[in-house]
Amino acid sequence: MKLYVSTFAPNPRRVTMFIAEKGIAGIEQVMIDLAANEHKSEAFVAKNPLARVPALELDDGRVLCETRAICTYLEGLHPEPNLMGDGFDERAFIEMADRRVEMHLFLGIANSVRHTHPGLAVLEQPQFPDFGASQGEKMREHARWLDGELAKRAFVAGERFTVADITAWCALEFARGLMKFRPGAEGMAHLQAWRDRIAERPSAGR
Repeated sequence: MKLYVSTFAPNPRRVTMFIAEKGIAGIEQVMIDLAANEHKSEAFVAKNPLARVPALELDDGRVLCETRAICTYLEGLHPEPNLMGDGFDERAFIEMADRRVEMHLFLGIANSVRHTHPGLAVLEQPQFPDFGASQGEKMREHARWLDGELAKRAFVAGERFTVADITAWCALEFARGLMKFRPGAEGMAHLQAWRDRIAERPSAGR
């Protein structure tokens, strides 16, 4: 299989971190340079018409896109260690946590960065700085919500590491790099402590 990724992009990082946590070997990584518009090349658009990474090319030639779908496929191939829930009950609550982080924290960060950072102007035209700034504030609202949740439990979806932690980690690291966001500096001690614990996992370096 081939996994199409891009340096610094948070969604491909979610998949590579998932793969690292699973200990999966043998998936070739193919780098797509977003700044050079390689994701819009004829060859890549033939694989993913929406021109986005990540994309997982299967051995039979089919191409699976969307981060969560790729992780679901890999979880099916490699059930252990379990990252998406054991049984329908746990799966549902992990998916709820993962979707909340993705739709509110992650998306707010992405919108803020894409509309305010000059380095991403090539990917987002036109940029709307006021919208980006407002998204940065909304992101902080959801970060404070997550800080409160992490005051009650060790991980995003419960008492063990799951795909929801991967989503939250990659979102926060994206914000750390491009928004200089530090939860602890803004009074979110529980979120900062969680971030620092996750940073110690070998997969966090992927």
